[in-house]
Amino acid sequence: MSKKDKTLYNDDSIISLNPREFTRLRPSTYLGSNEYSTQLVREIFSNSLDEFLISHGNTIIVNIDTNKNLYSVEDNGQGFPINVLREDGETVLQAAFDVINTSGKYDDNGVYQGSVIGLNGIGSKLTNFLSKKLEVISYNGQQYEHIWFKDGLFQKRETGDWIKETTGTLVQWQPDAQFFQNVEANIKDLEKLFTDISALCPELTIKFIYNNKETIYKSNDGLQSLLNIKKEILNNRFYIKYINNTNLFDICMTYTSDYSESITAYVNYGLTESGVHISTVRAGLTRQINRYAYDTGLLKKNADPLTQAELNEGLVLIFNVKANNVKYDSQVKSKVVDLDKTLINQVINNDFVDWLNNNPKDAKIIIDKALIARKAREAATKAKDNIRNTALKGKKFISLPTKLIDGSAKKREDVSLFIVEGDSAMNGLVAKRDGQTQAIFPIRGKILNCLKASPDKIYANQEISNIVKAIGLDIDKVTGKLIYDEKKLRYGNIFIASDADEDGMQIRLLLINMFWCLCPELLINGKIWAVIPPLFRITTKKNEYIYLKDKEALQQYNKKHKNESYIVGRLKGLGEMSPEEAKYCLLDPKTRHVEQIIVKDTQLASNLLDIFMSNSVDLRRDYLLNHINEVTND
Repeated sequence: MSKKDKTLYNDDSIISLNPREFTRLRPSTYLGSNEYSTQLVREIFSNSLDEFLISHGNTIIVNIDTNKNLYSVEDNGQGFPINVLREDGETVLQAAFDVINTSGKYDDNGVYQGSVIGLNGIGSKLTNFLSKKLEVISYNGQQYEHIWFKDGLFQKRETGDWIKETTGTLVQWQPDAQFFQNVEANIKDLEKLFTDISALCPELTIKFIYNNKETIYKSNDGLQSLLNIKKEILNNRFYIKYINNTNLFDICMTYTSDYSESITAYVNYGLTESGVHISTVRAGLTRQINRYAYDTGLLKKNADPLTQAELNEGLVLIFNVKANNVKYDSQVKSKVVDLDKTLINQVINNDFVDWLNNNPKDAKIIIDKALIARKAREAATKAKDNIRNTALKGKKFISLPTKLIDGSAKKREDVSLFIVEGDSAMNGLVAKRDGQTQAIFPIRGKILNCLKASPDKIYANQEISNIVKAIGLDIDKVTGKLIYDEKKLRYGNIFIASDADEDGMQIRLLLINMFWCLCPELLINGKIWAVIPPLFRITTKKNEYIYLKDKEALQQYNKKHKNESYIVGRLKGLGEMSPEEAKYCLLDPKTRHVEQIIVKDTQLASNLLDIFMSNSVDLRRDYLLNHINEVTND
């Protein structure tokens, strides 16, 4: 008897699944990610939010009990039509939770115009189909309807008189663990959602009860309460909330001294990642800023217009668009495919233009910053051309600094680069280095402070240009920063070796500052190290050397050897070390003392470098006064 060929179609090959079966078989089709059950909370919460947006109710209560795996969302909206039967025999309430593509939000001229999530008639069904149990009760001040589901299937219905005058809907469910990597919702994501929505909807109160702990989310400052900005450089932000019938455009824009951009975009109060709404806003801002720059002479008539990339440096932009008939790429609605752009263009072409004309100082700050970004891009292009691999006789070579004494190992991650203070110190290290795994590069004293310098001056600096050549990373022509790529990084670790005096520590800080400004990922990923040379050398009566790193180590040695005869010497600098001392103190992993310069809190690191490396004396003075008690007298 022959076996059936499984590669051939037969009468069992084609299977039809009902919506519940399909959702449970392929939940990621609608969830996007099944790492957490967060999307289920979003779906039910957003239905309650839609009620608020059409002026029904002002409070939403979200309750999560992880011990019982129990979730609920309750609002004081108008409630569903109670016990109203459809042609299929189901009530409107039941169909809203078990009949796919059933919604009151398909009609652009209907009750719900510009709904948040309830656009496809899927959300409440998704929650029901992926839950062990779900029950919903809706009440309209006179009657109530209570329905129970199990595994997405209808179980029973109860109706009756509602003795209270309240209206609303309560949905309670238990997400089924078989459909999620973690059955719990991601609380941090929900907290951000509630923070954002409370800012977008100042009249709304959100009560979030998580394992019996209640948090109230309510904002009086609207959209601007989401802007937690440091280093802001504008005096007056561009902010407007424009409403036209059922459509809305709420936007706030400002700039910081940073190089990165921050764009947060909502459509119908839902957070998005990309789409035509963002490109429309960015294009409109770019167009009007260029027009203003040409009209006012801040940009010469024959100069190229400022690009979006140049204007994006330091940009902080947050906005919410409420529009009808928005098209998304999926149920999670992270990407907007199409929407009506009329209101966006109207606000930018009129209100933003008025803001530019009424705030000439801020407009000039924006344009000047973009022109600096242009210089950085041009300098980066030149620098990249100088260090780019070029072909010679069919082989690739890298134009390396002439003073670099490189390691020969083919596996570049095995090679460490030692940036050392001075040629004399370099000579001692070169004499005793491991020729395969240790590369030496000398610098001449204190390098340029990158935090105070413009990008074109940074790459024009010979010391910095040579270091960039040595480490091998490409330069981003737009931002002027190095593109972190471990495959192109020519060294597994970079060691900063400077003298143990104040000047040496300043050189070390300047180098750390340089790496942070040009390629912070080197610090974030732990590629940068400091070699800490010893401060003291003990010469014993047997004429042997013992090296001590600091005063505390010297005190301990004196206490331990107080009855012995020895000489204490102060090491002056790396250049005065013998080759043997250089190897012992700086190169040999068994005897040297190193500290990894790794950044875990990027905001804190940025703030500290601003304090110590910027031109602001006030920042440094305030910091020293606030931390004076931490200083000990040795």
